[in-house]
Amino acid sequence: MVRFISFVAAAAYLASTSEAFAPAPSQVRSQRLTSNQNNVQNNIVTSSPTLLSDMLTQTELPAKIYLPTDKESAKVLGGIKIGSRKLTVITGASSGLGLNCAVALAKTGRHFIVMAVRDVEKGKQVAQEMGIPENSYVVMKLELGNLQSVKDFVFNLKAFKSARPLDNLICNAAVYKPTDPEPAWTDDGFEQSMGINHFGHFLLTNLLVDDMAKCKDARMCIVGSITGNTNTVGGGLVYPQADLGDLSGFAEGATKPISMADGKPFFGAKAYKDSKVCNMMTVSELHRRYHASTGISFSSMYPGCIADTPLFREKRPWFRKAFPWFMKYVTGGYVGMEEAGVRLAQVVDDAQCAKSDVYWSWNGGAQQVGRWSEDGKPKGAGGSGGEIFENEQSDAVKDRDVAMKMWDLSVQACGMKGSDLPKAAASP
Repeated sequence: MVRFISFVAAAAYLASTSEAFAPAPSQVRSQRLTSNQNNVQNNIVTSSPTLLSDMLTQTELPAKIYLPTDKESAKVLGGIKIGSRKLTVITGASSGLGLNCAVALAKTGRHFIVMAVRDVEKGKQVAQEMGIPENSYVVMKLELGNLQSVKDFVFNLKAFKSARPLDNLICNAAVYKPTDPEPAWTDDGFEQSMGINHFGHFLLTNLLVDDMAKCKDARMCIVGSITGNTNTVGGGLVYPQADLGDLSGFAEGATKPISMADGKPFFGAKAYKDSKVCNMMTVSELHRRYHASTGISFSSMYPGCIADTPLFREKRPWFRKAFPWFMKYVTGGYVGMEEAGVRLAQVVDDAQCAKSDVYWSWNGGAQQVGRWSEDGKPKGAGGSGGEIFENEQSDAVKDRDVAMKMWDLSVQACGMKGSDLPKAAASP
């Protein structure tokens, strides 16, 4: 009880610290805007006409994440490289959880990995640095912040593998922008957290259902998070809580200037949590609609709190130093990058994980503060160690009516037509 009280107090302190979780106040935003306007005016006075033209062009035509020239040429004859191994796609495989999952799967010798990444050259470099055998992977371009890039990736994947079906899809890539005072946008006009974490993956999963239906024991996993589940310590006690509201933001198209699913003003930390709710609801809806007709196992998972993951690169330096210590020695929720990668790999490799519509967790699943252990590290809070088990999601995540509405509005937001939707028979 003492540990729980101390944790709640610490969590409350962190949650109340505006620098850690809250967006900048409107006054600060106003000051920043005024400062930026003054800087622009000063530059106009002293700059050449050419520089002024460049500045206006940059303002009116912001750089795209993905351009037509970024489209990658299709790789072919992949079937020879793949051989008899299972074909597994991992998004966000050039760093963090995705990269370590790729390493773990490659070590088994049972998987050929498609590393779906934003930066192909970086993907190749880190694969070599991590010692992934050259004959066990290929790196392909995927920019989840651009829906055309998602379609281009699927085209290239099918060209590479030819008639061979895809065995596993792991949707891992994510962005987290808790300190941004204003939203950033994808090429399609979505707020980036929701656009990359949810909409990009939503389109990708739908485009690959029919192909995976041809494969025996196919598995599709979308990485979830305790932050999207209000029945956990991290999701229920740490402000802000995930809440899709009435999905009015989605109903209005979810594009600029609308930045939040509930239609309310932008809040970076909440945008990420809401996107994770959508991820987990997508899994439930994929299962409900397509598991019976395709046999694909749809699941989500929480790997534990990887407190030193690149996902927290947007946080302030003091937070990045304090958070791992806090999760190791106060909550017991910490798990190292390598172990987290092994956990994610287990979901698509272990025979016991062939069950569909499951939210996999380990070591207590973070629904409580860790209990004291002789090694000085709390146990049972989803951190290192422990066995895999079927965790319980929050009532909000399991709300079928909201999940169905989220699905239908996501189809509309992504502009998905008949050819973008699975042909597999969908359950009512």
